[in-house]
Amino acid sequence: MSVIIIGGNERMERIYSDACREHGCKAKIFTKASGDISKKVGSADLFVLFTNTVSHNLVKTALNEARRCNADVERCHSSSLSALKNILQERFPQQTCV
Repeated sequence: MSVIIIGGNERMERIYSDACREHGCKAKIFTKASGDISKKVGSADLFVLFTNTVSHNLVKTALNEARRCNADVERCHSSSLSALKNILQERFPQQTCV
């Protein structure tokens, strides 16, 4: 399983990555727009959009890429670790948390 996280806090990138790894997922994290995101995203099973900390332009790009690769999109206003863990547990319940 692969997850792409758009938005969030830069200092939390490693923590987001560790949480995804605990659920057996690979993660790509984009906390801000740097260059052409559409070329870097690739394909994934789930897009997580932290809408409080991301620009509208980046959200539009992420939604277009999610539509292109037929991935699920989960929007969350909070960019906290517990919000991410809740999303991962809801989407991938068979994976156990370590």
